[in-house]
Amino acid sequence: MARFRRTIENFECAHCGAAVTGDGYTNHCPLCLWSAHVDVIPGDRANPCGGLMEPVAILYEHDAFRIVHRCTVCGAQHPNRVHEHDDPEAVRALMTQTGTI
Repeated sequence: MARFRRTIENFECAHCGAAVTGDGYTNHCPLCLWSAHVDVIPGDRANPCGGLMEPVAILYEHDAFRIVHRCTVCGAQHPNRVHEHDDPEAVRALMTQTGTI
């Protein structure tokens, strides 16, 4: 069974254009919270979809807040842990927008 592959890389957010410094666990922009649908297994960069992943909800599960991303191309949804570098105002706005708070 394939496992998570830590991939340390910097990227430019395809949604807002921010320069993002990755730490090997970074999978979304810390400013706008958008992501890209690039992985089949986290870190493998093997997904041919490549669509933008919109942050659509915040969940609290397994003792952590998670951003639910939905692909704007294929509709796939994936939860990703809120990262300590995420903009707290963006996280709060998403929570307010989706009725989490």
